[in-house]
Amino acid sequence: MIGTLSNFVSMILFAVFFGLSLLPAQASSPAGATSSPNSVVLVELFTSEGCSSCPPADSLLRQINGARTRTGQWIVGISEHVTYWNDLGWVDPYSSEIYTARQYSYGNRFRLDSVYTPQMVINGTEEIVGSDSDGLQRALQKENSQPKVPLHILSATIAGGVLNVSFSMGAAADGQQVDIMAVLTDDSDRSNVGRGENSGRTLDHVSVARSLTRVATVLSATQKTVQVPLPASFASGRGGHHLILFAQTPGFGPVLGTDSKPI
Repeated sequence: MIGTLSNFVSMILFAVFFGLSLLPAQASSPAGATSSPNSVVLVELFTSEGCSSCPPADSLLRQINGARTRTGQWIVGISEHVTYWNDLGWVDPYSSEIYTARQYSYGNRFRLDSVYTPQMVINGTEEIVGSDSDGLQRALQKENSQPKVPLHILSATIAGGVLNVSFSMGAAADGQQVDIMAVLTDDSDRSNVGRGENSGRTLDHVSVARSLTRVATVLSATQKTVQVPLPASFASGRGGHHLILFAQTPGFGPVLGTDSKPI
């Protein structure tokens, strides 16, 4: 576990090295953006409020989410809270078996002996300890050269208890089949932890996943409209939420395209 001071220094060096600059809207593509699809990187953080090693990783995600690196990469982060810490003194209010199962599937794909927190998965291709800013630098550099497909959210409107989403996607290389995944997030959340390893601490999170749904499977360039059920935690008409859409090859493979939009 990285100590508080060394973690702070590491994050400062990370920001200086990559020239990170925060966008005006949290994890939202700028209006009229024409960036190459290669410049979008999805960073999934598997975390828990019951884990004393997780707050530094939560801080790193806060720093990079919605930022651009010096090379133009736009980083879209998702905080996915797992459940296997919940029996050890504190029940994480943002945890779900959906994210636990997703992490276990990644663990199988990466042939890990066991899952752990905090863990970051970058574009579905590489996993690192979630507070490892040096490892994240290396992963971002590697992803900058990987081919992607353009994925764009055209519109997202709430009607009743669902979100109607129109999107377009270019063709994947070699006609690969891809799953289109939709994640609804809280822009930020805060907890006063009363028990467990983080007892007495106030924890802040960004881009907290509240639902994750496969909304389509596509084989070629397409434009579609799909419906995403709104989680009970969402209140229609309230701000502070985002839709994140990403295209991932089956079997928890590489993420080929990502976009995000406030709702």
